[in-house]
Amino acid sequence: MQLRTTGTRLATAVTVVLAVTALGAGTLATAPAALAATPAAVAAPADQADTVLPVYPEGTDLGGVGASGFLTYSFTEDSERKLLWTPYDGGARTPLDEPEGGGWTMGADDVVVLGDDNWSAQMRSITLRNMATPSAPGVDIDLGALQGNYVAVLSPTSVLAQLPNAVGQAELHVVTKDGATTTTRKISGLPADATDYFASRVHDGSVLVGYETGPEGARTGGRALVDVAAGTVTKTYASPESGYGFGGLDFSASHVTWFGYEAGTGDYVASVDRVTGEEKRTVLGAHGEWHFSLVGHWLVYGSPSTPLRAVSLTTGETRQLLDSGTDAWAAADGTAVARGARAADGKGLFRIELAEDGTPKVTKVADEAPLVDLKIEQVHVPDKVNLDQTGGKVTLGWTLSHREAFVDVTLTHMVTEKEYRTRVYAPAEGNRFTFTWDGALDGAEAPNGSYAVAAEAMLLDGTGEPVYQGWRMDVVRWLNPHDYTNNGSTDVLARDAAGALWRDDLWNRPVEGRVETAGRTRIGTGWGAYKQIEAVGDLAGNEAGDLVALDGAGVLWHYLGKGDGTFETRVKIGTGWGAYNKLTGGSDLDGDGRADLLATDTTGVLWFYKGTGDSAKPFATRARVGGGWGAYNHITAVGNVAGTGAGDLVARDASGVLWLYQGNGSGNFAARVQIGGGWGAFSQLVGAGDVDSDGRPDLIAYGTGGTYVYRSTGSVSTPFSRATTNLYAGEGTKFNHVA
Repeated sequence: MQLRTTGTRLATAVTVVLAVTALGAGTLATAPAALAATPAAVAAPADQADTVLPVYPEGTDLGGVGASGFLTYSFTEDSERKLLWTPYDGGARTPLDEPEGGGWTMGADDVVVLGDDNWSAQMRSITLRNMATPSAPGVDIDLGALQGNYVAVLSPTSVLAQLPNAVGQAELHVVTKDGATTTTRKISGLPADATDYFASRVHDGSVLVGYETGPEGARTGGRALVDVAAGTVTKTYASPESGYGFGGLDFSASHVTWFGYEAGTGDYVASVDRVTGEEKRTVLGAHGEWHFSLVGHWLVYGSPSTPLRAVSLTTGETRQLLDSGTDAWAAADGTAVARGARAADGKGLFRIELAEDGTPKVTKVADEAPLVDLKIEQVHVPDKVNLDQTGGKVTLGWTLSHREAFVDVTLTHMVTEKEYRTRVYAPAEGNRFTFTWDGALDGAEAPNGSYAVAAEAMLLDGTGEPVYQGWRMDVVRWLNPHDYTNNGSTDVLARDAAGALWRDDLWNRPVEGRVETAGRTRIGTGWGAYKQIEAVGDLAGNEAGDLVALDGAGVLWHYLGKGDGTFETRVKIGTGWGAYNKLTGGSDLDGDGRADLLATDTTGVLWFYKGTGDSAKPFATRARVGGGWGAYNHITAVGNVAGTGAGDLVARDASGVLWLYQGNGSGNFAARVQIGGGWGAFSQLVGAGDVDSDGRPDLIAYGTGGTYVYRSTGSVSTPFSRATTNLYAGEGTKFNHVA
C-alpha cells in the first residue's frame, strides 16, 4: 500500500509510509538471500495483444487505484495539483478539483476522498466521489460537526472516523450520509483508551485498523481487524508503537501486514499469518523510498532504484515481476497495481494478482505515454461583421487538432469590458468547433465596437495544458437614429409625472411577431421642466442619437448622446422657440445624410431646420415649408417609410385621421395621402427608427388603450402594419411624454 506523505509532520517519512521503530516479536529474514529474485514475471495473456490500453499520463504521479480506474496527479505552472481519473475500459477521463489547502485519498473500490487537509488524518470536511459513476454528485460529510477526524472510506456514502465520546475519549465510528441525514455507529471491541486511529483499505467486508493504547509515557501500538457490517473487532495484533501516519496496513485471507523500521536493520514489513499466528519481519533494505502491497501470501515490493519483486510470506520464494517499479498500490479486490516497466511491453501500469497455481500473475493495464498535444490549428472568426446583414447572428469557429476537447469562448467588448461566455463541444463530424452568437450581451443587444475573442481549448479528460487563441472582431450595424446605446436597437424614452426620464431598450428583431423590451434604465430626474422632448437622431456625427428639449421660457437645449445610454451636459441652442407648439426631428428631409428638424408655430406654419452636423450649432437658419399645419394636433418625422429618396412625415388631424407626407428631398413634401382613422386613441406617436431590422423605419404609438409598433411596409397607400409589443404594457397612463 502506498501512502501520500506531505508536510512537516512527515520529516522522517519514506515515500510510502512514516518510519516506526522495531517490531519486536517475529522472525527476521535477511535481505540479500530471502529477497533475491528468480525469473518469474508472467507475460500478459496473448488475447490482450490487440487490446487498446488506456494511457497513464507521462510525467504525472500515481495517486491511487480503484477497481475500474486509477488516479494520477500533476502540478500546474502555479504549483497547483491537478487530479485526473482514468478508467481502465478506455472511457473518458475525469478531472477532479482538489480543495484549496486540502488533499485526497482513496478506498472502497473507486471512491476518491477530497478533504480540507493534505494529511488525511486531519480531514474534517470531506467529499466522497464514486468514480465508478463519475457523473454522480459527490457526498459531503462534515466530520467537524461531530468533532471527528477521517480514518478511512468504507463506501460511497460512509467512512470510518475517530470521534470523541462524552468524556473526551476517542472512539472509532462508522459515519454514514444518507440524503441530508448523517448517522454514526460505534465499533466495539477496541481498547477504551485507544487513539490515533488509521486504517487499511476495506475489502471482503473488513478493515485493518491501527491505534495507540496504554498509559501516558508508555503507549504501545495495536492492530485490529474489524467486521464493518457487525461493527465489532474480530482479531487483534500487538505492535510496540503506532499512531497517526504509521502506514502499510494491509491484509489478505492469509496474512496481515504493516510497515516498520529498526535502526541498524532498515525498513521492513511486519506480517502475521492469520492461520498459524506466525509473525515475521521481511527486510526491504536501507531506509528509503520503498513501496509494497500484499497479494494473497505474496508481498509485492520495490523502490525506484530496484526491480519490482514478490516474496512469499509462506515459503520465502522470491520472483521478479518488473524490471523497475516506482509505485505499488493495494486494490480493494485483493490485487495490486504497480507503476513500472519491463522489457516485454514497456512502461505503464501493471496489475498483480494470483494465477490459478497461486503464483503472481502480471498483466499490463495501462500504457505510460505522453497525452494528446492539443492545438488550435485554424481560427474562423471574421475581422468585421455587420449584424444587420447577418440577421443579428455570427458564427465563430476553431479547428482543433483533436475532437475529444472543448473550447471556452469569451467575447469582451473592449470599451465596456462586458463579457459573453460559452463552452463549445465537438460537432457530430470533423474537428471544427463552432457556435453561433446571437448578438446579445448582458441581457440586451450587444453594443457595436471591437471585441476581444478569446478561445481556450482543453481536452475533455483534463490532461495537458490549455491552449489559447486571441482574435479581434469589429461589430457594426446600420445607423439607427433612435439608438442611444450604440447597439443598433431602438431605445424609447418616456417621462413620468415626477419628471423622471426612462429609457427602454428594445430587442432588434421581433420574437414570433412581437416586439420585446430588453430592459428599462432610469436616466435622471428634472425633465419635467421641459414642454417637449424630442429624439432628433445623430446631430453631431458621432453615430449616437441626440435629444433636443424645449423649456417653458422658449429656450431649446441640445443633449448630445454619448452612445452608452447617457448624455453630455446640455448645450443651449437658442431662444424664441416658445413660438412653436410642435417639434419633430430625426429624419433626413433633404437627402444630405444629416438629421433635420421640423417645427409648427401657433399660426399653423411649418418650418424646416436643416441639420448642420455641428453640435454647438446643430441647425441652419429656418426655411418656410408652408401654412395650414394648424389642422394637425400631432406631427411625427418617421424617416423614409414610403421608398422615396428622403424622410417622410405623418400628421394627425383633430378627427384622428393620419396623413402621410412623402419627402421630396428638398425639405418639402408631396401631396398628402390618407393612411386611416382612429389614431386619436394614442397620446404619442414616435418615429422610432428601424425597430425590426428590416431596413425601414417604424412608428410606435402610445396611449391608454395600449402601445403598438407600426412596422413600415414600403407602401404609400398602406405604409404601416401593426405588431404587438410588451413595451409599456399596462402603463398607458404612466407617462406624459414619449420620445
